Amino acid sequence: MTPPEAAPDRSSAPAATTPAATTPAATTAAATGKLPRQPLSRKRVDTVLSRSVAWFGAVFGLQTLLAIPAQFPLGDPLWATITVGAVYGSLVLAVFCSTIKRFVVGSHRVVAIVYVLALLTWPFFVVEPQMGSHWLYQLTTVATACAAVGLRVRGASIYLFTVPFIYGIIRATPAGGGGPWEIGLFDAIFAVILGGGVLVIVTMTRVAATSVDEAQSTALDRYSHAVRQHATEVERVHVDSIVHDSVLTTFLTAARSESPAEKALASTMAGNAMRHLEEATQATPDDGSTVRFRQVAERIVATARELAVPISIRVRSLDTRILPAVQADALYSAAVQSMLNSVQHAGGPDVRRWLRVSGVQGGAVEIEIGDAGVGFDPTTVPLERLGVRRSIIERMANAGGAADIRSVAGSGTTVRLSWPVLAGTVSVLGDDDGKDER
Repeated sequence: MTPPEAAPDRSSAPAATTPAATTPAATTAAATGKLPRQPLSRKRVDTVLSRSVAWFGAVFGLQTLLAIPAQFPLGDPLWATITVGAVYGSLVLAVFCSTIKRFVVGSHRVVAIVYVLALLTWPFFVVEPQMGSHWLYQLTTVATACAAVGLRVRGASIYLFTVPFIYGIIRATPAGGGGPWEIGLFDAIFAVILGGGVLVIVTMTRVAATSVDEAQSTALDRYSHAVRQHATEVERVHVDSIVHDSVLTTFLTAARSESPAEKALASTMAGNAMRHLEEATQATPDDGSTVRFRQVAERIVATARELAVPISIRVRSLDTRILPAVQADALYSAAVQSMLNSVQHAGGPDVRRWLRVSGVQGGAVEIEIGDAGVGFDPTTVPLERLGVRRSIIERMANAGGAADIRSVAGSGTTVRLSWPVLAGTVSVLGDDDGKDER
């Protein structure tokens, strides 16, 4: 069912649609297309760690390449070719994914898994035993470092102690060269020490970054609560003054009026009082409070999950982006209205619907609500239809953002909400099906 906060028709609620509600920071961001640099966050730390480990692995991999030609004839040529290609291919994948900040965890897991497979299959494809260290040993620390990034602490710890000792055991077998077990044990312990240092650095840095995130969130919540309380008190005093100066005075004048002139004056005063009250409801004070985009996303997702129809949800790249409270309310209200429109007009529960909430490059945010329903022809929408124009497009425009609504009859509708307006963003009008006000 529809949650209570999403049920009312928000098209008539102007609280988040007035130009006065846009903060100076939002206005500057909308004009320049840029946002201030975001504070330290767990995501930023993870990005630095993943890139460092990936490039560290690439450098060690290049050094190991010098030893491969001499050892290549000692193993099965096919196995050697596949193993070298898979190991170095996974390292290149980790570097690429860490650079573009996509599939970072998965790519580091691939490196760790490929290395284990190469290590376990090594004894079965030995043509001539090798007396010295195998080239795979030189990449043991690279594999354990990638496991520290790609796995949880417990999994990375198990990997750290298991994989080096697998090498040490193989090194002491005839296929691994049949060396003294002391050498294999020493190699394993040395690899554990190096990998352990990387794991400790990664874990402690992540814990510190998480603590910073939590402290920032707590501080923002407390500041926002205090500022909102102050803004509410200021607004109450303002409304009280209007009621005292305009409404009560109008009532007293109307009660005492007897002549036509006095009644006309009372009527004029009543009109002025109504106008003052309407302006008071439309003017939301710029209290300067802020909220985290993650909180807005959680509210939108919670509303989507309570809808009467199934909807696919994807959330990514939220980190610690911060939005002015008024702009956050506008995003939430426009997103909820878009989802309700889809539920009411796109078709039954069998229609595919989706919600995408994400942070985009430049510090902006984007919300996409789409469906594969009946759609509509934007050119047939009468100008007097104000549902989507007021509830979505104007609300986003007045908040310093943009609403891009695209629909084709029979092919579904997609609504993309973005804040702030960055270079190249276009607001497109196209909302109703010409039959029902959405």
